[in-house]
Amino acid sequence: MSNHQVSYQCLTPQSFLERSVAAFHQKDAIVYRQQRWTYAEFATRVNQLANALKNWGLQKGDRVAFLCPNIPPMLEAHFGIPLAGGVVVAINIRLAAKDISYILNNCGARLLFVDTELSHLVASVQDELETVEEIINIVDSQIETTGEKLSGTDYETFLTTGSSDPLPSSLTDENEAISISYTSGTSGQPKGVVYTHRGAYLNALGMALELGMNNRSVYLWTLPMFHCNGWCFPWGVVAVGGTHVCLRKFYPSTVISLIMDEQVTHFCASPTILIMLTKEHQVINKLQLSHTVTVVTGGAPPSPTLIQKMEELRIELIHGYGLTETYGPHSICEWQAPWNELSLAERARLKARQGVACIHSSQMRVVDKNMQDVPADGETMGEVVMRGNNVMQGYFNDPEATEWAFRGGWFHSGDLAVMYPDGYMELRDRAKDIIISSGTNISTIEVERVIYKHPAVSEVAVIAIPDEKRGEVPKAFVTLKPDE
Repeated sequence: MSNHQVSYQCLTPQSFLERSVAAFHQKDAIVYRQQRWTYAEFATRVNQLANALKNWGLQKGDRVAFLCPNIPPMLEAHFGIPLAGGVVVAINIRLAAKDISYILNNCGARLLFVDTELSHLVASVQDELETVEEIINIVDSQIETTGEKLSGTDYETFLTTGSSDPLPSSLTDENEAISISYTSGTSGQPKGVVYTHRGAYLNALGMALELGMNNRSVYLWTLPMFHCNGWCFPWGVVAVGGTHVCLRKFYPSTVISLIMDEQVTHFCASPTILIMLTKEHQVINKLQLSHTVTVVTGGAPPSPTLIQKMEELRIELIHGYGLTETYGPHSICEWQAPWNELSLAERARLKARQGVACIHSSQMRVVDKNMQDVPADGETMGEVVMRGNNVMQGYFNDPEATEWAFRGGWFHSGDLAVMYPDGYMELRDRAKDIIISSGTNISTIEVERVIYKHPAVSEVAVIAIPDEKRGEVPKAFVTLKPDE
């Protein structure tokens, strides 16, 4: 045996489950409504799925698609499919049927697993699917109305065709694809973003470390698992031996009940979701936490009002930034202890920043058109570029788009930002969203921040509209707080 074989092993999230089964055999791995699975039971089902896929005829590198909400089969897919040598394709359940058809054909999925409540999204385009050979119906026994089954077997029946014996890993290269996550397609057709075993492994560990997770952590699935593979938390929670709490649909009262009943310690949510929570008066009155809950938010800077509400509820807010192409968050606003003594307004100003690269991300810069770093003055805008362990391998079957995204040896985000003297980055806008009025660049985010200061404002979004004199001017859409 060579020294290489002794000192090197492919990095893959599959190893997380192996360890947690050994260390936390009878500990709860998954909680979903009236169902609970220990790590031993979870591993048994993952092995059954992997063996069933192999028995079905799945070959190494084949894509397996899941159209499913945040319920246990989605977690099983994130381990069982890679264990069988396949590639996970978790599809956005909010897409139109035509977009789902495009994704299935683009990735060349051979198998499609569909939650029956979502079967109508597939039924209307089933004849257009070019590569799908079989559809497996996921019937959720925990809900009353499950929708119509499509032709094909049930998920639980499919599992019985596979042995519960552990399946040896077929992985020979940690840079093999583990999943393909599709972009939103706001600028054309969705693009398939390829994640690797190595990238998923490092991102899962990095996010768990950034959030201070351990085997006592309880993670609530408010973030869709189809979104960047749930920021790698399907793997990260298992890595630390934590507990997954599945959530089929988001209801504020349900979330609060689960936080209380299951002693949830972590979840991820956009500011919009958090605002919905704070609007529920009965929810706020019910939420009397005896422990701190850590929440990662992103997509928009949290407002001072939201930060204050979260602090009152003993919720620690972490602001992150990233894209599908970076497995989710590439940076976080790393909080400094002295900032806790500052005023609410000053804390909000600092927390609005997207911060520094995560521990697993390596590098992030703000550059001008010549790829030179902009001055760290908090004013000069440039594009955010990134590289490191959590940047995608590339776009699936799209070398031209990959080459363009990676020009100059960096991934180009298309986001405009400034860099502060302390090394923290703050977004100003998407390059395509910047408002050019009378030759002056106006950041929609900066305008929103000013409007947010009005005490009656709950939510605000600013866009550009045409103007004969100035070219473009800002227009704000505002939601007022209740009773305003």
